[in-house]
Amino acid sequence: GKAYEVVVGGAPLNKEIENFFTSIGFPIAMAYGTTETAPFITFANQDEYIAGSCGVAVKHMQVKVLSNDPENVPGELVCRGINTMKGYYKNPEATKAVIDAEGWFHTGDLATMSSDGHFFVRGRSKNMLLGPNGQNIYPEEIEDKLNSMAMVNESLVLQKDDKLVALIHPDMEEANTLGFSDEDLKNIMEQNRKELNAMIPSFAQVSRVKLHDKEFEKTAKKSIKRYLYQNAI
Repeated sequence: GKAYEVVVGGAPLNKEIENFFTSIGFPIAMAYGTTETAPFITFANQDEYIAGSCGVAVKHMQVKVLSNDPENVPGELVCRGINTMKGYYKNPEATKAVIDAEGWFHTGDLATMSSDGHFFVRGRSKNMLLGPNGQNIYPEEIEDKLNSMAMVNESLVLQKDDKLVALIHPDMEEANTLGFSDEDLKNIMEQNRKELNAMIPSFAQVSRVKLHDKEFEKTAKKSIKRYLYQNAI
């Protein structure tokens, strides 16, 4: 049968895949939410969908970005509404940490908001890195670009001594099929690094890459456990 609409959620859609779906007229809708908001905060159907956006606030939900200039300067995305949880079961301390006195649930995600109400999630606040002159760097955005490049299965962008380093788990199945050696993979990843740096601001450029031979460990939500790899570079 013919799909009417496919809802994307849980993690940002890779831009290369997003552009492909858009180019062939594939009916995608975008949703964003959390377990605590049961589950949607924002949504856009195929007619409202804007590339890179996770949609607009759903009915009965107030959503805002904690920024003096939300169109240009990312801030934490917060929300409140009838589908927001009352709190964590028998854990008032954890509840107080995410729901403020005015009832706003703090998602921990950094976002911008367009003038017409579309939200664009940039990354997790706890993952944000600082550039040499205090610029905000969102590693997830860099990783999204890296993950669409040749022979990259998944990646992590980490910071060491004010330099950004990409830890990359290559597509070993394809590498073995093509007969690539470790040296071949290193050369491919170095070329990827150069192409990546040509696409991003100088303060966010990757200084070097390092291969990681195993899949990254992940949470139940399939997010990479970034804290396990801080000393891997």
